[in-house]
Amino acid sequence: MKIIISPAKSLDFETKLPTSQFSIPDFLKESSLINDSLKKRSPNELKSMMKISEKLADLNWKRNNSFKLPFNKENARPSIFTFNGDVYSGLDAFSLSTEKISRSQDSVRILSGLYGVLRPLDLIQAYRLEMGTKLSVNGSSNLYDFWSEKITKKLNEELKENEILVNLASNEYSSVIDKKSLKTTMISPVFKDLKNGKLKIISFYAKKARGLMVRFILDNGSKTSEDLKSFNYGGYSFSEIESQKQKELVFIR
Repeated sequence: MKIIISPAKSLDFETKLPTSQFSIPDFLKESSLINDSLKKRSPNELKSMMKISEKLADLNWKRNNSFKLPFNKENARPSIFTFNGDVYSGLDAFSLSTEKISRSQDSVRILSGLYGVLRPLDLIQAYRLEMGTKLSVNGSSNLYDFWSEKITKKLNEELKENEILVNLASNEYSSVIDKKSLKTTMISPVFKDLKNGKLKIISFYAKKARGLMVRFILDNGSKTSEDLKSFNYGGYSFSEIESQKQKELVFIR
């Protein structure tokens, strides 16, 4: 089973790492190309393009201009211990055992606007670049255009025969995958909460639930869609009725 998740805007470069292991991203050449394009943008241009505050624009201008190859443990940090959003709160990577970190390295893939696709132990430097950013790179019209074929091909190379792909990424990120070219079934679990008598997708809870499901898969060595139906972290349970309605695996609480 392979799992895709989104990155996070919030980054943690402070917390002590639970492992000294690391790996190098597969697409650093492409990342460098993208960064070359970003470095040409002034803070004001970044502010407009990314729709961020002046303070964040200044910070990311500095980040873009600090990008440096080669990556090593002194200037970069493993991705799964660096991203710090709601998904990663649910995943709680810092409490993973050595065995489960190794399992995650084989099964979890993080989609990224700058790095394309990352393994959990792949080193990253501080950045902010959402996949939906309208940035033209090397003749491509945007980041989807730049990354789609590369990421889809990479996933296809890594997927074993009959291995499923569990999509726990947001639409913004999962849309980069060319589903017609993907050689396996992609399952996109849905998480709903009961609010005011109705089942709804509540963004904050859904993001955390995606991380909880990643953790569930790593904890239990899940391999099939049937295995996923046992997911019960965070008070969620599989709903046959909602799943039939939505034609996806739906979990409710």
